[in-house]
Amino acid sequence: MRFIFALLLSVSIINGQGFLKTNGKKIINGAGTEIILRGIGLGGWMLQEGYMLKTSSFANAQHKLRNKIEQLLGKEKTDDFYSAWLSNHFRKIDADALSDWGFNSVRLPMHYNLFTLPIEDEPVAGENTFLEVGFNMIDELLNWCETNRMYLILDLHAAPGGQGHDEPIADYDPAKPSLWENEFNRSKTVAFWRKIAERYADEEWIGGYDLINEPNWELPGNTMLRELYVNITNAIREVDSNHIIFIEGNWFATDFNGLTPAWDDNMVYSFHKYWNENSLNSINYLLSLRDSENVPLWLGETGENSNVWFKECVELMESNNIGWAWWPQKKIDNVVGPLSAPIDPGYQKLLNYWQGSAPEPGVDEAYSSLMQQAENMKYENCTFQPGVIDALFRQQDSEASKPFKEHNLPGIVFATEYDLGTINTAYKDVDYQNTKGLGAAQWNTGNKFRNDGVDIEECQDIISNGYNVGWIENGEWLKFTLNVDTPGSFEIDVRYAANSSGGKVLLTMDGQNIGGAVDLPVTGGWQNWASLTVGEVELTAGRHELMLRFFGSGYNFNYVEFFATTVGVNDNNNTPSGFLLDQNYPNPFNSQTTVRYNVPESSDVLISLYSYTGEKITNLVNKFMQPGIYSMNINFNNLTSGIYLISMKTEKYNSTIKTVLLN
Repeated sequence: MRFIFALLLSVSIINGQGFLKTNGKKIINGAGTEIILRGIGLGGWMLQEGYMLKTSSFANAQHKLRNKIEQLLGKEKTDDFYSAWLSNHFRKIDADALSDWGFNSVRLPMHYNLFTLPIEDEPVAGENTFLEVGFNMIDELLNWCETNRMYLILDLHAAPGGQGHDEPIADYDPAKPSLWENEFNRSKTVAFWRKIAERYADEEWIGGYDLINEPNWELPGNTMLRELYVNITNAIREVDSNHIIFIEGNWFATDFNGLTPAWDDNMVYSFHKYWNENSLNSINYLLSLRDSENVPLWLGETGENSNVWFKECVELMESNNIGWAWWPQKKIDNVVGPLSAPIDPGYQKLLNYWQGSAPEPGVDEAYSSLMQQAENMKYENCTFQPGVIDALFRQQDSEASKPFKEHNLPGIVFATEYDLGTINTAYKDVDYQNTKGLGAAQWNTGNKFRNDGVDIEECQDIISNGYNVGWIENGEWLKFTLNVDTPGSFEIDVRYAANSSGGKVLLTMDGQNIGGAVDLPVTGGWQNWASLTVGEVELTAGRHELMLRFFGSGYNFNYVEFFATTVGVNDNNNTPSGFLLDQNYPNPFNSQTTVRYNVPESSDVLISLYSYTGEKITNLVNKFMQPGIYSMNINFNNLTSGIYLISMKTEKYNSTIKTVLLN
C-alpha cells in the first residue's frame, strides 16, 4: 500500500502541486492529494548547537563558541570561519542527495541574527534593521528544493532574545532579556515573520512557516505564547494567505494547553518526540488534540536514537497519517544522522585546548584548523550512514536484510559490515534503543561506524576496516550476505581479542552449523588480536548466508577470513606442484591488496608482515595447513604509506615479497 501511495504522490508532484493546505486532519497539495511530509532538519547550519560541534562542555551555545573563537583569532578571521561554515554546510549536492534518498521536504532551522539585528544593536530603538544574508540563503535553498521537488519549511529556531532556558537550542544568553522578558524582542519576531511572508508569499515550494521552535519557558496557561502566535499569524496573513502555519507547544513542543481552539484555517500543530517509546500511548494526547480541533499533526523534529527506534517511529507516525522531519542531516563525528563530518586533528587539538588539556595554539594554527573543519562539512567530505536511510525508508516496506557491502569470497568479512536490516533479521543485540530519556541508554556503546544496536569501537588490529565489534553479550549475533564466484572449499579463520575466558563463537552457513561453538582462548587484552581456525566449508557459486553467533562475553571480534583451498590427489592438476608466495595484487595498492600462496603438502605455514627495516608487525597466517591454493585479502587501514615486506616460511620454503602502500 505504501508503494502505491508513494507512486501516486510522485505523480501528483510531477504534474503540478500547488500550495500545501490543510483539509480537516490532512495536509493536501493543490491537486487535493494528501501529502505525508517525509523531511529532515538542517540542524547546525544557520545555528550551531554545541553538541553538534563537540563543544558542549565549554561552549554549549553559538554565541559562547563565537566568543572563544574571536578571543583566539580576532573578529576578521572569525568572520572568515563563519562565512566558510555557512557556505559549506549545505549546498545543492546535499539537496540532491536528500531527494535521492527519499525525502520530500526540508525543515530549515533559522537564527534570527542572519535576518535582523539584535535589539541592542539597532541604530534606533524599537525599529528593525533587516539583513540580506539569511534571505539570500533561503532563496538559494528554495531553488535547490524546487529543482528536487521538495517542500521547504521555514523554522525560527533561535528567536530574538531566545525562546527557552535551554541555551544551545535558541542561542539564549541569560545575561540578556529573553523573548518573553522583552516586548521589543517579541515585536521583532512578529516583524521578522511578516518580512518572510511578504518575500515568499507566492512560492509554492515553501511548505509553511514553523513559527517558534521548542519554546520552553514558564508561561502560565501558555497565554503569552498563544498571544505571540496569534500576533505573528495576523502579521503573516496581512501579506500571505497561502502558506500553512505550524504551531509548536511549550516545553519542547509537547504542551499545547492554552493553544486551542485553533485560530487559523490553515494551521498545523507540530510536536517533537525524543527518547520515549514508539507506542500509541505516547501520542494519544496528540491524536485527541487532532480530533478535537480537526487540525493536522506534524512531527516537526525527532531523531537522536538508534535505527531500530527510527524505523518504529516512522511506522507509528505514518500508520496514524502524521508526517515527520528527522534531526539532523549532519554533525561532526556521529552515527545517528545520514552524514558524519570527519573531525579534523587540528580541530580536535583546539577542542582539547578549550577543555584545558592542551596548550594554546597559535593564531595561524587555530585558523587553519577551523577552516579545515568547515571544509570537512562539505557533502563530499562526509561519511554516508546507509543504515539511517534504510531504517527511515526501505525498512518501512521490507523486513528483509540486504548486503551492507559486497562480500566476495575468498577474502575477509569484517564483523562490523553485517547486513542492513531490522533487529532480529540482520542482527541481534541486547541494547538497541533509548526509550528512557536523554542520555539514559547507549545502544551502540562505542558510538562508531553504525547506528544499530551493535556495539562498535575503533580497532587497533593491523588488518581492519578501522572498527571492531565490542561489548559482546551472550546470545547476540550478526548476519552477512556473501558472494562466491567460483565454487570450492574454503577454510575459515576468525580474528578476535579476548580479555577473559569463557567466550565462544559459532558460525553457520545457510542455516547449517560449521562444526560447533569454538572456544576463544584469552589473548591478554581487548586489542591483543589472534586468529583461530574454526573449520572448512564447501560452497557453490552464488549467494550464501553467514551467521556469527556469540556466546559468553569478555571478547571483541574483528573479522572472519575465508581461504580458498583446492585439495586433491597427486595427479589432480589443481594441486600445486610446489610452495609459492606470489606477488600481491595490486601493487602498489591503496589500503587493500590480495596475496596468493601455494601449499603442495601438509605443512606448518607462517606468513608475516614486516616494515621495510625488518621490524615484525604481525603474523598474517600461523597454522598447520593442508595442500591447496590459498588467497587472502589484507587491509592496511591502520598503516601509513611506505614499503612493506611479506614473508612466507615453512620447513621447506622461505620467500619474501616487497609491497608498496599508497594512502
